[in-house]
Amino acid sequence: MDDLDHQLIALLRQNARQNVADLAHRLKVSRGTVTNRIRKLEDDQVIVGYTVRLKPEAEPERIRAWMGVLVEGNQTRRVIASLLGEPGVSALHDTNGRWDLLAELEVRSMNDLSAVLERVRLISGIRSTETSIHLTTYR
Repeated sequence: MDDLDHQLIALLRQNARQNVADLAHRLKVSRGTVTNRIRKLEDDQVIVGYTVRLKPEAEPERIRAWMGVLVEGNQTRRVIASLLGEPGVSALHDTNGRWDLLAELEVRSMNDLSAVLERVRLISGIRSTETSIHLTTYR
């Protein structure tokens, strides 16, 4: 990937529905160049899909949280596999610092959050967790 690919991806991250003509104008290249670059990024599986981003107010009942996970010993792969199978985990990240993993949780209710936390506590290889609920999202 070159600088143009990175610029194109940045524009698509802002609005993946932008039409090719607008993207080409902003990047100062031809529409054909943009079309070919997008196709190549998709073929190379750099771009693996497109999604909808909703403003937080659109789903006020949705509860989002971060969970820091401390893994016991060398059981990281087992813990990752278990967390990836947990429906309440919307994303999982390897990280540095105090926690070994950072899980993004997304559920519909406090009862659902409680159930996710209970299931995670039962995963073998997790030493401890700490969960912080998103109260307000600014961006």
